Amino acid sequence: MTNAGRLSERVALIAGGGGEIGAAIARRFAQEGAKVAIADLNPAKAQAVARVIAASGGETRALEVDVADEASAEAAVAETIDAFHKLTTLVNVAAAVTPDGTVETLTLAQWNHAIAVNLTGAFVMCKYAVPRMRRAGGGSIINIASQLGHMGVTQRSPYCTSKAALIHFTRILAMDHAADNIRANTISPGFILTERSSARSGGKERARIRSGPRHLLNRPGEPEEIAAGALYLASDEASFVTASDLLIDGGYIAFKGNVGADGRPGS
Repeated sequence: MTNAGRLSERVALIAGGGGEIGAAIARRFAQEGAKVAIADLNPAKAQAVARVIAASGGETRALEVDVADEASAEAAVAETIDAFHKLTTLVNVAAAVTPDGTVETLTLAQWNHAIAVNLTGAFVMCKYAVPRMRRAGGGSIINIASQLGHMGVTQRSPYCTSKAALIHFTRILAMDHAADNIRANTISPGFILTERSSARSGGKERARIRSGPRHLLNRPGEPEEIAAGALYLASDEASFVTASDLLIDGGYIAFKGNVGADGRPGS
């Protein structure tokens, strides 16, 4: 790890940092000099990511957090401050596994869980992070949304709705706290090849084969490609970027909106 990178002197809290996308962001931030608090519902996963970073010389702390629980979210921010004395960067990656179904078949509990984790979780993390970031002189908030926040998919209403709302929430967050020198943006990934996303297809290889042709680039994305986008938004290179959504989807949305009879992009 380096202490002279693009995120030198930054302290980042990554909620959902034990997953593959969150872990890739944590590693990339640490490589660029940030001190990183890795918070996850599964503390063993957070600890595993922290060990990798520490082994390379990075400064890190593993935390347990349930973003759907306000007290837990508040504690994660407080523990980050205790460890590193300030907070400049917040990344909300945590997302609920949502079942397929329609309004008739989904339960209210399933709907509420998706909203609680995907949307309200980001709200409560920001609620307790913003005052700390203000004290640090400002910073960057990055909420991980989805391409499905921009389009509808049958039987995925809890996920699509919560991610669309997250994009709009982040715009308002940016408006509310621009005067605090806090930038807020979302990243909307396309299909990113992880164990979790591949489960619907029966494994990574099958997911790669099935999802690739749905993208203009004819392949799914990798967690490291989302980490590269997060690094940009967290860095001074994005100092004029706020209230924006960074779509990293391999051309998925453009492809779905412009396909010919052969299933390939139209003219």
